[in-house]
Amino acid sequence: MILPGISIPPKKSTRWLLAALIPVLLAACGIQAVPHSTPIPQPLAGEITFYDWEEDMPQSVLDAFTEEYGVKVNYLVYESQEEAIENMKEGKVYDVVVMESRFIPLLVKENLLAEFDQRNLPNTKNLFANFRELAYDPGNRYSIPYNWGTTGLVVRSDLVAEPVTRWADLWEPRYYGRIGLWMGQRREVISLTLKSLGYSANSENPAELESALERLLEVKPHILVLEDFSLVNSADILANGQALITMGYASDYLYGHEQNPAITYVLPAEGALLWNDTFIIPSNSPNKSTAELFLNFLMRAEVNARIVNENLYASPNEAAYPFVEVDILNNPVIFPPNKDLANAELVLPLSPQGQQLYDEIWERLINAR
Repeated sequence: MILPGISIPPKKSTRWLLAALIPVLLAACGIQAVPHSTPIPQPLAGEITFYDWEEDMPQSVLDAFTEEYGVKVNYLVYESQEEAIENMKEGKVYDVVVMESRFIPLLVKENLLAEFDQRNLPNTKNLFANFRELAYDPGNRYSIPYNWGTTGLVVRSDLVAEPVTRWADLWEPRYYGRIGLWMGQRREVISLTLKSLGYSANSENPAELESALERLLEVKPHILVLEDFSLVNSADILANGQALITMGYASDYLYGHEQNPAITYVLPAEGALLWNDTFIIPSNSPNKSTAELFLNFLMRAEVNARIVNENLYASPNEAAYPFVEVDILNNPVIFPPNKDLANAELVLPLSPQGQQLYDEIWERLINAR
């Protein structure tokens, strides 16, 4: 389905969207109560290190935390989740990291995450109930949901020969040389290719993965690697016509549509990909209590709404919704209606054997000439 621009009539509240959005992620386990005991106060660190995607967290939010608590936040950026995980495995020190939910079980298994002191995180009460007891992290012991969204296609609708409606349109020869992929999102690139072939986005079937590799090798010489343009989103190269179709997210479309109304967002007919990011504290953080203070600050209703209003991604923070701008809440690109997610799949954690298969597929793709 091709979604319209930002200016749309108000629709029903998105308050109950999350209950139906990603049921495969949720576990029907009751919600753990936050202990009533008070933690022993710890001295605040002078600074903490925050590790995230470039321009994902608004600087105004970090500045507000520093102004209130006197703690400087050093914002470091990565180009892929795999890069972040590798740096954590090598012992590099971060205090808070933004990490996709699918990696949480692996990081817990490898003892790379600190378990939260829930007494320092009373604002978890602001989360939707369905985000407080998740299958990948029961009890939210190691992760706090940050935001969620879809991965779809961003299109210059006025420059394509026919309406773009499917992942398979990325393999249309007439568009070769003007197709953009975020190659830093290796798992999503493989998953969308699997979807284009009619397979599950989480397939661990070796034959299906081999078919996905063959399809990626076919298009590899004809793609624009979006990271090579040092882009935060694909808006600029879509607006100037350098790219016609890119895999993308809400921000790619929203910033692009401001530049050129012909830029549209498509949830592919084979099914969009669903993702959700979380906050974690690495086990080697020397400033755990200050990191928890920072996370509790980010979960305040007004603060969380500021994040949504600036980075334009949906939040699982129910208390923030009254402070989120109405046109954002009513935007179907940011908060897609349930009917448009019928074929969508959440990108899930892989088994160790499955992860090895995906890693091998990716290495063969990157090393192919």
